[in-house]
Amino acid sequence: MMLVGALLLYLAIVRKFEPLLLVPIGFGGILSNIPGVEIATGDGLLHLVYEIGIETGAFPLIIFMGVGAMTDFGPLLANPRTLFLGAAAQFGIFATLLGALALTSLGIMDFTIAEAAAIGIIGGADGPTAIYVAGQLAPQLLGAIAVAAYSYMALVPLIQPPIMRALTTESERKIEMKQLREVSSTERILFPVLMLLLVALLLPTAAPLLGMFCFGNLMRECGVVDRLSDTTQNALINIVTIFLGLAVGSKLQASSFLVPSTLGILLLGMVAFAIGTASGVLMAKAMNRLSSTPINPLIGAAGVSAVPMAARVVNRVGLENNAQNFLLMHAMGPNVAGVIGSAVAAGIMIMFTSGAG
Repeated sequence: MMLVGALLLYLAIVRKFEPLLLVPIGFGGILSNIPGVEIATGDGLLHLVYEIGIETGAFPLIIFMGVGAMTDFGPLLANPRTLFLGAAAQFGIFATLLGALALTSLGIMDFTIAEAAAIGIIGGADGPTAIYVAGQLAPQLLGAIAVAAYSYMALVPLIQPPIMRALTTESERKIEMKQLREVSSTERILFPVLMLLLVALLLPTAAPLLGMFCFGNLMRECGVVDRLSDTTQNALINIVTIFLGLAVGSKLQASSFLVPSTLGILLLGMVAFAIGTASGVLMAKAMNRLSSTPINPLIGAAGVSAVPMAARVVNRVGLENNAQNFLLMHAMGPNVAGVIGSAVAAGIMIMFTSGAG
């Protein structure tokens, strides 16, 4: 496990794979596996940090608030249809839940419903959400789920383009989209409030994640608490990220990580991510059949929650086929919708599987 921790440090420092999380996770993994060092058990610092920040769900929620403060809902409000692309990309989460249960019924794996739900959430490509759901439903799998989620987020530029090209034609990839309209400040302020009320009333279990996300966005858009918004986007989220990574690293102990289920989690996480990407692209293609205003199907791949990396990948693939086709802002619509979708999916998972065996 110390070698696994060293591998995570290598990927973060040399390969630049999600370094903000993999550096503290890798170092925490090394620290928690040194013989005789009880920092990750009992009254050890990392164990206490885990209990305070992850068992309670506080760290992922605070990070979600910071993500909200850095999020621009403008592209989504300018083209509300892209909300369907973000929703479609969450299909990978539920498909993987069913896949994990199928493998369990066949005797290949041994996952409970709650564990399968926690694994499936990797498909949302949203690290804080994956950690939050794992902490609630399957804390014993937290280390493997967190490593898988952040690893696949870092691999977005490698995983998504082949899927996008395989599911689209060259003419579809060349589709140019109209410039987005200007979104008023009133729309920007009202949207997070109304969205929270609507979702929380229908799905209360999604309210913690979505509530902190919307609060962070409201601080950004209201224009009267710039100091709070700046602190949330920078100092606060950075501090919490450090302790979140160390706390997750403390769960990379050999007894819980070096088991067959870890390989299953990594494979199922990859499947979840691939299905989510494909679902977004196919939804965009389906919408084109029903609308006179064409959508470039590539932006459907940004429906996963890897913000803004997935949108940048979409823009790059679009430019490869049409040098005048700038899709970045169009892709940010489904990308932001994916964050909302993953929070809703997390709420559904928690509501229906919490306490399930």
